Amino acid sequence: MVIAKRLIVFLLLLLSLKAEDVGVENLSLDEAINIMKQSNLELKISKFNEQIKEYEAEATKGYKLGTADVIVEDAYSNDAGNVFGFKLKSREATFGDFGAKEFMDNMGMAQQGDMDAAGRMYSDPPHRLNHPSARNHFQTTFKYMVPLYTGGKLEQYQKITQALHKMSRLDTRKLLNEKIFQLKKTFYDISLVDEYIDKLSQIISNIDRLDEIVGSMKEEGYAKEIDQLEVQARRAEAQSMLSQATFNRKLAYQYLSFLLNQPVASIQPIYTTPTVPTIDRGEIEATNLDIQKAKLGLKITDMAIEVEKSNFLPEIGAMTEYGSSDNAPLNRFFDKDFYTIGVQAKWNLYDGKIKDNNLQKAKIENLKVKEQVNLAKEGIYLKVRKTLTEIRSKEADVESLEKQLEFATRVYETYEEQYKEGIKSISDVLIKQSKELEVILKLLTAKNDRNTKVFELESIISEGEEI
Repeated sequence: MVIAKRLIVFLLLLLSLKAEDVGVENLSLDEAINIMKQSNLELKISKFNEQIKEYEAEATKGYKLGTADVIVEDAYSNDAGNVFGFKLKSREATFGDFGAKEFMDNMGMAQQGDMDAAGRMYSDPPHRLNHPSARNHFQTTFKYMVPLYTGGKLEQYQKITQALHKMSRLDTRKLLNEKIFQLKKTFYDISLVDEYIDKLSQIISNIDRLDEIVGSMKEEGYAKEIDQLEVQARRAEAQSMLSQATFNRKLAYQYLSFLLNQPVASIQPIYTTPTVPTIDRGEIEATNLDIQKAKLGLKITDMAIEVEKSNFLPEIGAMTEYGSSDNAPLNRFFDKDFYTIGVQAKWNLYDGKIKDNNLQKAKIENLKVKEQVNLAKEGIYLKVRKTLTEIRSKEADVESLEKQLEFATRVYETYEEQYKEGIKSISDVLIKQSKELEVILKLLTAKNDRNTKVFELESIISEGEEI
């Protein structure tokens, strides 16, 4: 009984794993777009870049608020300057540290008539000051520094980083547009391949029926062995084309699974023809992502000019400091505390015209980007018109090929009947069948090319969406 239960659990596990391997079935295009927005790896990376730019923008806000630090120092020295400084910091310096005792001893001896002592009062260096004992020094300091005025530099830096964050969002929207284009194209590719496979399967069925006809006619003496071999060779050729189409469909599903970052077993095929979107030049300039990015880049160069102008203005900052020092950590902190408050103003008056040249460079960069915006507008509109022309051309091809296919099918059927009557040879029939197959392939290729151009046009005029 226990073994049977374990076997059942094992089989259920295998079935669940197999179900997972199969992937999503009967997937619609709308469902695929939603899955891709959440799961596509490239979109995830782009969103991470967005977050990085967002934190960079937030970081620039902090520069206006200044910095507050706690500094803890520990030193041990017998350097005369350091030891005396340590004592001053700790408010423990005495006259004895200046050699007052040695001075007074020599003064007393001089008053008793010792002339050498009188000379030593002023010429001998005080031993205690110059050769002090080593001392510990612990200092804890709280320091706050804040910029009061930077000529607008910090404000412009903040605007620039915010604009760069917005640029990263536009990059994500552009990438999403590209992925939606690829997703739609893949869905329509799979649908057309399915249609092609159906057509090939019908043709193979026709070849099988023709093979039966040839076989019956051969038995009656109206067909030759070579006729049947020719039919069978054509069937092998068609079967090879069917295998290749099936392989292409498998590749398309693999690419679809890559876009969605999960396996896909089947989709809901799309047989409707995508409509051509309406075109308005003003709307294109407002929605096209490349133009939006170019305009945003122009704003960034405007801000860069203001940054260079700020270098001609003074910078003012304030500092406040509070702390305490002693030869032991935090010893009698408030008895030995100190504070410092200060303001600093800095104004560069001459730097070899570096600021002037940088300002002119920023202005020229701004003029260049203005022309790039105009170029983007004209280039995008040219691309739109070119794509529209290509769509119309492909639509004309599709219309022509549909008529050719109708004609080729009728000719093949006619030749098949005439073969039965002995009017046409089997080679004539198979040639017409090849022509039918050739037209089918051209028609489906033209449809695919037309759909691709429609999706390209949609991608160009779309402003994208946030994800």
